[in-house]
Amino acid sequence: MWVLYALLSAFFAALTSILAKIGIENVNSNLAVAIRTVIILIISWAVVFMTGKHNEIVNIGHKNLAFLILSGISAGLSWLFYYRALQIGDASKVIPIDKFSLVIGMALAFVVLKETVTAKTIIGGLLITIGTFILILD
Repeated sequence: MWVLYALLSAFFAALTSILAKIGIENVNSNLAVAIRTVIILIISWAVVFMTGKHNEIVNIGHKNLAFLILSGISAGLSWLFYYRALQIGDASKVIPIDKFSLVIGMALAFVVLKETVTAKTIIGGLLITIGTFILILD
């Protein structure tokens, strides 16, 4: 089931980039991120309440909460930079560079989370890196 969710995530992430590129024309990129974030906030809390998970908030430990807050800060900064890049750059170049986060995320998973490095992950990461540079070179 996780593969379906991952594919849906990829589809909506791609759609998000295209819709954002259209939507930020003549709009300050920071304002655009703020509007987008409000929508995400509404949808996220609606799902939490519809699934009855809102009561579980008291069970979140301090460590978990701290890392969720740090993740939120990181996501917010990512969106602010992404929207600015998308506003002034070509979507066909900004999107691949943004998706280079896959390689950075894999490297961080190996270093921080101590996940196993395999030949497959190294080759895949190298291919993504090469593909990113091919796509962004003029």
